[in-house]
Amino acid sequence: MRIRNFVAIPIVLAASALAQDAAEAAPAVDPAGCLGTGGIMGLLPIVAMVAIFYFLIIRPQQKQSKKLKEMRDAMQKGDSVVTGGGIHGVITNLKGDVVTVRIADSVKIDVDKSALTVIVKEVSAQ
Repeated sequence: MRIRNFVAIPIVLAASALAQDAAEAAPAVDPAGCLGTGGIMGLLPIVAMVAIFYFLIIRPQQKQSKKLKEMRDAMQKGDSVVTGGGIHGVITNLKGDVVTVRIADSVKIDVDKSALTVIVKEVSAQ
């Protein structure tokens, strides 16, 4: 037991001396200074991120959705359309949200209005 105490005491004393030297060399840190300024300046990055998301993602998506809704509301008989699955055809009947599309001679299918993605503009032959 005496030998252990003889070895442990100098180690503990050396460690405490090194800790005191390190504490004296390090500047005092104010805990309140680490928290930042707070207030409006703290919210500024969050507001900037929301604005960026709005103008780059949300607003263009709303415009595209509005344009697609207007296109679907303006559909009428005789329009050439393309479905979401890529089927090309001509509108033969509109009944509420159900549209009858002729895709070949004597072949007609009923599709939902929301399944129609494009009205094809006919190119006139010259």
